[in-house]
Amino acid sequence: MEEDYEAVLCVKPAVHVYRVPPRASNRGYRAAEWQLDQPAWSGRLRITAKGKTAFIKLEDKNSGELFAQAPVEQFPGIAVEGVTDSSRYFVIRIEDGNGRRAFIGVGFVDRGDAFDFNVALQDHFKWVRQQNELAKQAENPDQAPKLDLGFKEGQTIKLNIANMKKKEGAAGNTRPRSAGPGGLSLLPPPPGGKSSVPTLPSGELLPSSLPPPTRLPGTPITDSLLSWPQPAAASSAPATDVWGDFTKASGSDSNQTKANAGWVQF
Repeated sequence: MEEDYEAVLCVKPAVHVYRVPPRASNRGYRAAEWQLDQPAWSGRLRITAKGKTAFIKLEDKNSGELFAQAPVEQFPGIAVEGVTDSSRYFVIRIEDGNGRRAFIGVGFVDRGDAFDFNVALQDHFKWVRQQNELAKQAENPDQAPKLDLGFKEGQTIKLNIANMKKKEGAAGNTRPRSAGPGGLSLLPPPPGGKSSVPTLPSGELLPSSLPPPTRLPGTPITDSLLSWPQPAAASSAPATDVWGDFTKASGSDSNQTKANAGWVQF
């Protein structure tokens, strides 16, 4: 199924075809010998891939009719060869399917198109090499290279863990924590700072151990205030009504108000 599928790798709309003179030696092809101002044919170039074989097809721009094609089974190789004096021209080997072959020159109008043509062939055959390696590993899984993570003889490993090593003599410089009120352990003060816990002079006791304060002798004013008779608790029914006279007086005022109700005040 994969060999029946034809993928398009690259399409370039403008290429020229030139007649290539026979090569007299192995020094390579030179595009300057091709009469570049008189191309033999002009059209479109398309690179396709069917399985592991790539095909360079020269087609008509308008109708898409095939002019010639060059099957490429290896790149770089004899099927596609660059010239020695330019990067825009190549020599390809075309076949007609009946066993006849010929070498023609192909030139690109733009230098970027020539670069894309070259890269498309390189990427395809890179994929072909990867497929071949995977197929070999599948056939012989025991011969595949194995990853060895074990230590070799005499090989050591060094771990650098910060703050794990103590300086020499650091253990003797540790200070005990001071105990605060109630036996709580407090952190020592920072270097150069003052302790938050007040220090007491020798012989002085904490407030919790001080004796209760002695009562000082009273003054005449405080003695008179303390000896002032306190009010007795109020009973449910008072024996005497201390506001009786006030009630009578307020009643007489109300009667007088009623008597004067007929007068108009200005």
